[in-house]
Amino acid sequence: MELPKLNFQETFDFKFKKDKDKFFIYDLVRKTYLLLTPEEWVRQHWIHYYLTVKSYSVSALITEKKIVLNGLTKRIDLLITEKTEPKILIECKAPQIKLTEKTFEQTARYNSIIGAKEIVLTNGLQHIHAFFENGEYQFYKPD
Repeated sequence: MELPKLNFQETFDFKFKKDKDKFFIYDLVRKTYLLLTPEEWVRQHWIHYYLTVKSYSVSALITEKKIVLNGLTKRIDLLITEKTEPKILIECKAPQIKLTEKTFEQTARYNSIIGAKEIVLTNGLQHIHAFFENGEYQFYKPD
């Protein structure tokens, strides 16, 4: 399987397995192999980034959490917590998906339920970071 090189300075040690003609990647948070989709490839990079580079514990990362938005059940991709409080909401898209104002608004709507101080919208190649302050999002480039 040909996986795109994503925009991370670090190289992560992923575990893969193949079953019949499908590829799976090991999720350190859920402790199981998941179907390797383009979006999952992006999410796993962020999981490894927060565990290895930022030194968060596995218990601080929440994946696929259900939320209800306008009566519809949605799932967030990744939430980083600190002392169980939501800190960073990460919405992952497949690398070929363009990040637009519309995709950012989707992430902001999810965050209206979650209440994280920061959001990251990413397709693995491009990352949009924003802090939520004084009722609005302030975009920034991380160091």
